[in-house]
Amino acid sequence: MMTHLWIYEGDLEAGGQQLTLRAEGPDCSGNGRMAQYRDVIAFTDDDHRTLTSFMLGENGEWTQFMNASYRRQR
Repeated sequence: MMTHLWIYEGDLEAGGQQLTLRAEGPDCSGNGRMAQYRDVIAFTDDDHRTLTSFMLGENGEWTQFMNASYRRQR
């Protein structure tokens, strides 16, 4: 839990299989600075999705810090 309100903007790619969301939030290092984040949700099929999260570092490179797979149980 945190007091920061994450405001996302994003785009669904033309084929509808990938949603990319962007937001600004607190830097994970705890230094009080803000950083840019990117979440990519891939819709594999009706029952499977993958979420991959990235943070933009001070060096200008995106670093992946999380990956989660979701499946619907029927």
